[in-house]
Amino acid sequence: MQTIKTTQSLCPECMNVIDAEIYEDGGVVYIGKTCPTHGRFEDVYWSDYELFKRAEEYECIGEGVKNPRTQTSKGCPYDCGICPGHKSHTILSIIDVTNRCNLKCPICFANAATAGYLYEPTQDEIWSMLKNLQSNLPVAPNSIQFSGGEPTVRDDLPELVAMARKAGFDHIEVNTNGIRISKDPAFLKRLLDAGLSTLYLQFDGTKPGPYIAARGLDLLDTKLKALENCRAAGLDSVVLVPTVVRGVNDDQIGSIIRFAAKNCDVIRGVNFQPVSMAGRIDKKKLIEMRITVPDVVRLAEAQTGGEISASDFYPIPVILPISRAVGALRGRRYQEFTNHQECGMATMIMPEGDKLVPITKYANVEKFMSAMEKVYEDASKGSTTRARMRLLGAARHVRLGLLGSLVSSVLLHGDYSSLGEFMRKVVLIGIMHFMDPYNFDLERVRRCTIHYALPDGKIIPFCTMNSIHRSRLERSFSRSV
Repeated sequence: MQTIKTTQSLCPECMNVIDAEIYEDGGVVYIGKTCPTHGRFEDVYWSDYELFKRAEEYECIGEGVKNPRTQTSKGCPYDCGICPGHKSHTILSIIDVTNRCNLKCPICFANAATAGYLYEPTQDEIWSMLKNLQSNLPVAPNSIQFSGGEPTVRDDLPELVAMARKAGFDHIEVNTNGIRISKDPAFLKRLLDAGLSTLYLQFDGTKPGPYIAARGLDLLDTKLKALENCRAAGLDSVVLVPTVVRGVNDDQIGSIIRFAAKNCDVIRGVNFQPVSMAGRIDKKKLIEMRITVPDVVRLAEAQTGGEISASDFYPIPVILPISRAVGALRGRRYQEFTNHQECGMATMIMPEGDKLVPITKYANVEKFMSAMEKVYEDASKGSTTRARMRLLGAARHVRLGLLGSLVSSVLLHGDYSSLGEFMRKVVLIGIMHFMDPYNFDLERVRRCTIHYALPDGKIIPFCTMNSIHRSRLERSFSRSV
């Protein structure tokens, strides 16, 4: 056993901050911590030490927000709001528009079905939250997700989408189980007319079993009907969101990816989310259910017959040089993916018939990103001509043809429409592992880029919201059921 680094975590019982160590043993990376009151806790942090070491190479510390909303008082993670100690700015902002839901899933971040109170911000409160997010410095988020509960239980959801567009968001997502979308095409059309960009569709597998286990009933036909309605309505941006649980749907990774590729006219990506353990859980269940980012990577490789390999996946900060380089050339700031390197990994595929062709077959990712770093360095020093020459030179690391022209368009124009054109030619395969009190790492929290907005002006990182703050904060703005 060897200690890799030290950090701080939470005791899953009392939720106090305690020291923790991240260590390797037998090729697996663990997080261990001892609470003076409740004893020792250990959990798998990353299941593959070799992939962990590769991810560590992409560490990049951001600068946070220049206008934090709270002060440093109690210390991380209790000053969320965002506090001056946070190191990344908002990339994806989230507003929970309700905690009502038309399902009672055994697995739920929001624990909506058992809350016992109604949290449902008014339109005025939501407008205030949108404007608060847009006031972030040095750069405001351009993506907003309406979540819950189940957002589509609100009949005024199209009005909220239009409101987000008016507030200045380019990319507007609705996170949904798809039930209303499958039954109410007119409601979907209202969402599209209002400015909906993407449907973030809960999708746990291509057979009934995972839905029965994770959602309590067979929802496969519901998902397929929702996709059919999206296709008919002209929505060509759906992201499938499987919650991955060992022993429930970890055999579905490859089939979900192939399903996405086969339906790439409407599906833009898959975002696998290894299950977060909400509430107390016994050690045996924790070991049985826990699945980490490297597990999903290895399963994707095995279940696609090697068409997608582990080496095709990169930590999220790999794309940071692009936003910095384009921003420096255009004299503006773009969102910078300074996520913690262990938060997730991703790749892109370009379906060719029945084959899954990863983007690494078209581009040398490491050399391309290294070239973009040099573009940024030159441009930030004022050597614009030299930077543009380097930009042209970076193209040699991308195969000519469709991908080359799309990459050029994104780099030259640097706007939402050119990025959208690029994303419509690829399918993004992402893995994002949200934390729970058992594997909680405060270093990851401080670099979170997915933030919830609340009616009191606070902006809270995803994992602290769901592990610590949700019930207290929502209850303070709620009314009894």
